[in-house]
Amino acid sequence: MGGAVSAGEDNDELIDNLKEAQYIRTELVEQAFRAIDRADYYLEEFKDNAYKDLAWKHGNIHLSAPCIYSEVMEALDLQPGLSFLNLGSGTGYLSSMVGLILGPFGVNHGVELHSDVIEYAKQKLDFFIKTSDSFDKFEFCEPSFVTGNCLEISPDCTQYDRVYCGAGVQKEHEDYMKNLLKVGGILVMPLEERLTKITRTGPSAWETKKILAVSFAPLIQPNHADSGKSRLVHLPPVAVRSLQDLARIAIRGTIKKIIHQEAMSKAGNGLKNPPRFKRRRVRRRRMETIVFLDKEVFASRISNPSDDNNNSEDIEEERPEEEETKPSELKPDPPVNFLREKVLSLPLPDPLKYYLLYYREK
Repeated sequence: MGGAVSAGEDNDELIDNLKEAQYIRTELVEQAFRAIDRADYYLEEFKDNAYKDLAWKHGNIHLSAPCIYSEVMEALDLQPGLSFLNLGSGTGYLSSMVGLILGPFGVNHGVELHSDVIEYAKQKLDFFIKTSDSFDKFEFCEPSFVTGNCLEISPDCTQYDRVYCGAGVQKEHEDYMKNLLKVGGILVMPLEERLTKITRTGPSAWETKKILAVSFAPLIQPNHADSGKSRLVHLPPVAVRSLQDLARIAIRGTIKKIIHQEAMSKAGNGLKNPPRFKRRRVRRRRMETIVFLDKEVFASRISNPSDDNNNSEDIEEERPEEEETKPSELKPDPPVNFLREKVLSLPLPDPLKYYLLYYREK
């Protein structure tokens, strides 16, 4: 079945389509989506479908459709330094994008029912940290995952600023989910066939907003048949960063500032005429969301009534004239990792340089 947006040729084109359809609306969310290639979270034999706006499931491994993750990220209203809990953390794709926004002083925890999916998520996280071209553009809040049923979280656990549940929640579990939130926190979950945003405005006060019509696989109820006892899930402790970690964060931050100042100085000394823009007409279609997989995930966008006046409209898009003069076969040079180059040029012992670079391969 069709998705909310057209399929992209690569990750950037997928993000462009999500922006055009207004699923991605803020710069922070856009940056996070562009930084992590969705295809990296697919098994090799299924990567041809990575840039389609469809959910994917293979065994216990599951990814929601990009339009769903976009709405979730926007609804969470993420900011640096917040704490985040992902219930049903799966491959870790969403948790890693969240970690790029939370930064080094955030908290990023996930609970996943299946231990094999936890191992898969750890492999993908390690691959992202070691090889991603975009990793050094951010200071990352690395997610920590624990195995267990998210309906059995220990009652003495800490509360979080942001919580997301990636499985269908029934009304009977709504209060349980709400109690995981701090005052001022935001909970996003599929509640009774609607992706729902709940904000805790006081100890016993809540604001609820319906975002999207969806149908997720329901939460799996705890099974105590074997022992008759609940298996409490203990979330990772909120640990204070070591002095060594804090030093690395500070040094990397200082180097980034120097690189930025040098770039600004060069730009100021050699100002170029901005590219002339030429308008071209683009046909944009109004789109509805239909996302489904094995009768498990379906979503329909709640459309704006004003959009119904015309099935399509002509818009004009600005493009640099000089862009059209380039031969189509030319590919851009790979991005330069200035932070890496600067660190490697420092008069420091090699082990310290590699520590500052998180022992990355690129």
